[in-house]
Amino acid sequence: MATRPQDLLEKLKSLPPRRLAEVEDFVDFLARRESRSTALDQLLAIAAALDAAGEPRMTEEEIAAEIKTARAERRARQARNDENASGT
Repeated sequence: MATRPQDLLEKLKSLPPRRLAEVEDFVDFLARRESRSTALDQLLAIAAALDAAGEPRMTEEEIAAEIKTARAERRARQARNDENASGT
C-alpha cells in the first residue's frame, strides 16, 4: 500500500489511460463522499444549535422543496457551464 504521495504517483504513471480514467472517477467519488460527510457533520451541528435556540424543525415537505430547488439551480448552473464550455 502506498503511504507516500510520491509512491502513489509512481504507480499512477505506470497505468494505461483507460485505468487512469477509472482512478480519476474513483478519486472524484471519494472527494464527493468526503464533501457530503463534512456537510452532514455541519448540518448536524446546525440542527443542534437550532434546537437549542428553539427554532421549529422543517417538515419533510419543506425539506423536499429545498432539495428540489437546489437541484434545479445546480442543473441550471451546469447547463450554463456546458454552454460556455462549448462556445455557444
